[in-house]
Amino acid sequence: MHTAVIGAGPTGLYTAIALARRGHEVTVIDRDPGPDRDGSWNRKGVMQFHHPHGFRQQVVEALLAEMPEVWDDLIAAGAAPTTLPDQPGRVVGVRCRRLIFERVLRSAAEAQPGVTLSTGHVDDVCCERGRAVGVRMDSHQVDADLVIDASGRAGQSTRTFRGPAEGGDCGVAYVSRQHQLLPGAQNGPMNAPFGMVAIYPGYLAIVFIHDNRTFSTLIARASTDRQMAALRFQEVYEAASRAIPSLAAWTEPDRSRPITAVLPGGRLYNTYRGQLNHAGQVAANGLIFVGDAVCTTNPSVGRGVATSLMQAQRLVCLLDDHRRDFTSCSLEFDHWCAENIKPWFSDHVYWDAELIRRWSGHDVDLTRPLPSDLIMAATAVDPEMLKVVGPYLAMLALPASLAAVEPRAREIYASGWRPPVPDGPTRDELAALVTSVSARSAGCR
Repeated sequence: MHTAVIGAGPTGLYTAIALARRGHEVTVIDRDPGPDRDGSWNRKGVMQFHHPHGFRQQVVEALLAEMPEVWDDLIAAGAAPTTLPDQPGRVVGVRCRRLIFERVLRSAAEAQPGVTLSTGHVDDVCCERGRAVGVRMDSHQVDADLVIDASGRAGQSTRTFRGPAEGGDCGVAYVSRQHQLLPGAQNGPMNAPFGMVAIYPGYLAIVFIHDNRTFSTLIARASTDRQMAALRFQEVYEAASRAIPSLAAWTEPDRSRPITAVLPGGRLYNTYRGQLNHAGQVAANGLIFVGDAVCTTNPSVGRGVATSLMQAQRLVCLLDDHRRDFTSCSLEFDHWCAENIKPWFSDHVYWDAELIRRWSGHDVDLTRPLPSDLIMAATAVDPEMLKVVGPYLAMLALPASLAAVEPRAREIYASGWRPPVPDGPTRDELAALVTSVSARSAGCR
């Protein structure tokens, strides 16, 4: 069977390798030609490529299940397994830049018999009598028995085949920068397996540890907070990083050096779009959507690649079961995603909306369901809640599982307790700093 995969990101490459090992002839089409000979890679059209990434346990499990040598190659390339302090033998993720992750996965796809990587732009899907028969790439047709769209949320070539997406802009924007530890320097402070999180009323500051002694710093704000938009300028971002203790500790000159420019991120989205068209039917037999083409979430807690590879794993198994009955496969896959992927989308929609509401000055609203982040925070008062919250944090239990401890969390907030605010500037103090430095920098330009 010949399969055309639209998109050579992690989902498309993973799916292509897994299908080729099951006997498919797979053509993967992407407009990006891949890394340059010197190893650099701009990755056209992928805004988040050089921004921070956290790769969860589900990513590790997906690799080990289908292509364990890719896991070995990632470790050889400098990626570091993430473990828990009290369980050093249990791998719960991998610390790695997206650049390294995709480069290793792409090399595996290039070496995989049955996989062909083609550089080009997919204009549309070719159909005959309601069945996908290939794709049109740069005005010529690539024939295929099955077309898999792994092109992402913004893919245009298959947009007319499905109903509208749920969700939209999550209300958060961010700026980040990559750094490298100096020889002999140790990591800065950490409060999470992947690095450091500092949550303030009005913004977030996060450190993500990557491969080869690299890490990213990130400052997130409400996308409507125009005062903080000047963080995209280097002088402003550096001043803000010096003012925020958790970032300053990692970026002090005797600990690390920046290795990229300051990287403004585009707006972040929570979106979900199933397999079906406006009429609730599979629009084209033999056209299946996977990865970000189905679900995107605010990347702050690293669910994106995890939910995408979870989908890819499931889709490959369903194709084994359904063989050429692609309509039945699409329907079963759509049902599985609705039960196992969409809850993560819904969780983030509510979480982000409530976070933005609190960032605008409102207190915790006990007349409404508590969002997941507040339930997680309440474990600082009652660690027994971690028996339920822990599996949710690891994405081993769906968000609905938190209902078991929400009453206890509600009691904690009703008592007047609120999550402690870390040392550092308030939102207004940081905004004033941003405005001041931005004005000085503008005068020097």
